[in-house]
Amino acid sequence: MQWTDEGIVLGVRRHGEANAILELMTRAHGRHLGLVRGGAGSRMRPVLQPGNVVGVVWRARLDEHLGHYAVEALRMRAAILFGAAHAVYGVSHLAALVRLLPERDPHPGVHAALDAILEHIEAAETVAALAVQFELQLLAELGFGLDLSQCAATGAATDLVYVSPKSGRAVSRTAGEPWRDRLLRLPAFLSDPDAAVTADDIADGFALTGRFLAARVLDPRGATMPPERERFIAAVLGRGRSAPAA
Repeated sequence: MQWTDEGIVLGVRRHGEANAILELMTRAHGRHLGLVRGGAGSRMRPVLQPGNVVGVVWRARLDEHLGHYAVEALRMRAAILFGAAHAVYGVSHLAALVRLLPERDPHPGVHAALDAILEHIEAAETVAALAVQFELQLLAELGFGLDLSQCAATGAATDLVYVSPKSGRAVSRTAGEPWRDRLLRLPAFLSDPDAAVTADDIADGFALTGRFLAARVLDPRGATMPPERERFIAAVLGRGRSAPAA
């Protein structure tokens, strides 16, 4: 068995004295692991850093085997990530989200979205809005997409400012006003790509996606929200600490 693909490094762990097991989000083969011979050595260590983009050839005798990666560096982003706390925490958080997907299950849209976020990782406000949208996309990929296109009560497609925490459907301002304390806020940038993004919008967006990630994905699996998410949110909202040491 053999294939060639491009992948974003999600993580790596040492295997034996000199080798490493590399976890990638590949373009065509989903989240995929493989053994890199010499991956723990000084030559390969800078290449196998989370956020980097690599070209790989995967080989195995049988498809179900772990297999081996031959790796070539394509885009080295890791050095940029260590310059800001939000970038360090962001990469860890995004990798944790991708791990919710089944291994070896192709999700080219997730790969493309992850790559786009990492291209903007230095811009905290931009990457925060993209991360909220990424969480919405991941919910949809897992079969729990939210319907933010029209009001659940009236069918209106304008002035959508709330989301029902039960149905995951949008609610207009007029229809939702009597129950506003029970509804989640819908940030304008999630329904209007030209809307300005404020810190309150970012906080509301993460509250929205966090509610459904916990209720529909994590809780049924007996899992909890990774701490990197809260650290990332605090950092992009200006409440974070300095980046951890590399």
